[in-house]
Amino acid sequence: MKKMLIISILITLLIVPLLHAQILEHGFREDFETLANWKPLTFPKIPRHSAYSILKENGKSMLVAVADNSASGLIYTKSFNIYQTPIIRWKWRVSNIFQAGDAKKKSGDDYPLRIYVVFKYDPQRASLFEKAQYNTAKLIYGEYPPHSSLNYIWANKKHSERILPNTYTARAQMILLQKGPERAGQWVEERVNALDDYRKAFGANPPVQASLAIMADADNTGEKATGNVEYIEVSAK
Repeated sequence: MKKMLIISILITLLIVPLLHAQILEHGFREDFETLANWKPLTFPKIPRHSAYSILKENGKSMLVAVADNSASGLIYTKSFNIYQTPIIRWKWRVSNIFQAGDAKKKSGDDYPLRIYVVFKYDPQRASLFEKAQYNTAKLIYGEYPPHSSLNYIWANKKHSERILPNTYTARAQMILLQKGPERAGQWVEERVNALDDYRKAFGANPPVQASLAIMADADNTGEKATGNVEYIEVSAK
């Protein structure tokens, strides 16, 4: 039930204000000199929050995310056009994976690090059924909730699939970039085309406007891990 609350809030109300923020038409690079461009994401009824801080190592800054039987995240305060800047690069490492973590089970839906790409609902592209759903949500919350999200994860197990639906909602599709413990403790650089991944995961084109979130969570498994992100870059190619 706790993780159900996390996913529902992440895909609904709490990211809404950020998807109305400044749109960066030409992409951006975050080097984590500070957390000025990020806001905390915490959840009702989750008393233990993951800890996020900035660390200097070998002359470089990095984000440090510690999950210890906890759950919370960070949300980027600006957004971007997924069609103009679909390429996302980042460099990350994790201290360990979770022994009880399993992307195919609700009880195992914990990851030492995950990078969200969250998409704004666009009423001009919605079906009549979607419009009715989102208009109802707007009456309740005062804002439209986001449309959907991609969730790039450092998976705990070596599932054969690259893309899996989140066990709590099909509106969050998970992309399994790293799998298992072999590369734990090592820096790994990633490059993804989020536009292509969205089309593969959802079988449709995404809404234009997107933003980012980072989360380290261990509230289901009760385990502990430290993750680092050296940079994130959003660009045209």
